[in-house]
Amino acid sequence: MEHTGHHGDTTHDHAAHGSHESHQGHIGHAAHHGTHDARPGASWSMAVKATLHCLTGCAIGEILGMVIGTALLWGNVPTMILAITLAFLFGYSFTLFAVVRAGLGLKSAVKVALAADTVSIAVMEFVDNAIIALTPGAMDAHLSDGLFWSALLGGFAVAFVVTTPVNKWMIGRGKGHAVVHAHHH
Repeated sequence: MEHTGHHGDTTHDHAAHGSHESHQGHIGHAAHHGTHDARPGASWSMAVKATLHCLTGCAIGEILGMVIGTALLWGNVPTMILAITLAFLFGYSFTLFAVVRAGLGLKSAVKVALAADTVSIAVMEFVDNAIIALTPGAMDAHLSDGLFWSALLGGFAVAFVVTTPVNKWMIGRGKGHAVVHAHHH
């Protein structure tokens, strides 16, 4: 019966819950920062940003490679090799320029870029190119064909979904883009 009487006092109830909730929110916030400091960047937000960063470089390089290979009337294999090579080159260069701008020397910046992006770019390129290769007719489609672009962009979308958890896992262990973020502070 006392329990019912206690809940009848709504003023006390709301005040208690209001301060309890804000206290819990503060504890949760502090715990979040504790976790954040222990494993810098192990959040989904950081993993998404790292993956989008990688995806941008990969997409520019890969599309450029496809355009050049197609314009030069190369076959599928040399065109894909060029596209993948340029994807790595552009993917690394985005990170390289960012850490050089942050004050790192070129030799150290190259090491950071290689450490930060190799696994991410490799996973992304593998997934994207596998989807293009497995999409019926995509390898023979021309740049003016919707099939070419839908396979390429669809491949990037799937690669993003697959690569983001990989980046989150690596960042949480102080690898991948966590190496870059250490130079941004």
